[in-house]
Amino acid sequence: MPFTLTMPKLSPTMESGSIVKWHKKVGDSVEAGDVLMEVATDKATVEHQAIDSGWLRQILIPEGGEGVVNQPIAIFTEEKNESIEGYKPEGEAAKTEPKEEVTPEDEAASKPTVTPAKKAGAIQQPSFVPEPPLEHYEFEFPTGTVPKRVLASPLAKKIAKDKGLDLTTVKGTGPNQRVMSRDLEKAQTAGIINYGQREMPKEGPGTYDEITLTPMRKIIGQRLQESKSFIPHFYVRQEVHADALVDTREQLKIGGIKVSINDLIVRACALALRRHPEINCGFNSVNQTIIQFKTIDIAIAVSIDQGLITPIVRHADFKSLGELSIEIKGLAQRAREGKLEAHEYKGGSFTVSNLGMFGVTDFQAIINPPQAAIIAISGIQDIPVIRNGAVVPGKILNLNLSVDHRVIDGVAAALFLKTMKEYLENPSLLLVT
Repeated sequence: MPFTLTMPKLSPTMESGSIVKWHKKVGDSVEAGDVLMEVATDKATVEHQAIDSGWLRQILIPEGGEGVVNQPIAIFTEEKNESIEGYKPEGEAAKTEPKEEVTPEDEAASKPTVTPAKKAGAIQQPSFVPEPPLEHYEFEFPTGTVPKRVLASPLAKKIAKDKGLDLTTVKGTGPNQRVMSRDLEKAQTAGIINYGQREMPKEGPGTYDEITLTPMRKIIGQRLQESKSFIPHFYVRQEVHADALVDTREQLKIGGIKVSINDLIVRACALALRRHPEINCGFNSVNQTIIQFKTIDIAIAVSIDQGLITPIVRHADFKSLGELSIEIKGLAQRAREGKLEAHEYKGGSFTVSNLGMFGVTDFQAIINPPQAAIIAISGIQDIPVIRNGAVVPGKILNLNLSVDHRVIDGVAAALFLKTMKEYLENPSLLLVT
């Protein structure tokens, strides 16, 4: 008899998923345990194995399509040539019911006489939509090969000569595109060096494409918007002299030990959180209580094609620099391959977000709830610094700590960053502590 395969719930927060790839095609025999498809969830791309054996008779959601959890995605039969005519798939149908046409009279009659009151504290998201592309727009500057002779009115020529303007850099609006005096306000200064040739724009100003959000990107947007809207962020910034940090990394490299600056920073965070447990906290918005985490589990922000994910280094303060380095590399690799398991990215007590490898000099990160703090790591800059009253070359690293003011006060945040500075400016402590 026919039976239905519905969209499985492959992560605790998954509400919908996209079919990345079907590993079976219509007509194939499927055994329990066979890899049936790959699904992009809100966290990762996951291989889904068949639970029951049967014959794949119809695919309801093709590759690239999206379905909500428990929505029918395929029809199977127990026998190869069993008929599925008249069979209605089981599961929750996608909420795409067509709207009935309503006349103005019906609409007026259906309007309630009393407007229901909004829930206290409810915030309605405003509408932000792009402006339509400009129509009938004309590019006002000349393009293509510069002509040897420019048609211009005598007055325009005189003004251009007196002001040192290049007539070839402006498009004339007079008869036969003759340059008039009114056109000279857009002319460029004449000189030996010019801006050269260029192509004509192919798209009108404001032209755009719209890209459908992936399940992961939807969750990222929702979570970060909620975090920024409802968590009272404040930020504390600390400059760190990073000369010794860079030297330590180079010395380790000479000895055949390859660690990154990020590895050293995660190690410093773990030790600093051990000394300042008030930072290793969170906030339960349902119970309105402070969460005091008993273990230091540091989430590392990793950018992947679908968005951002934060694999977690558990018991980070108990691991050596070498152990942290190996684990972080492994987690980041599995994250990019979409192979993280739920326990590897769900939870955490503190987050490190590092954009230093992209040359960023300063930024502030958004808290990852229910955690109460996240640290933003910028790139190391070569700048002049003052030492012993003299200006000398130096390296500076900026740390920005974002904290939830419901949980953490300014003094606690400052003391934590002071400890971070102590470890990073004396990195030998990270090797022996």
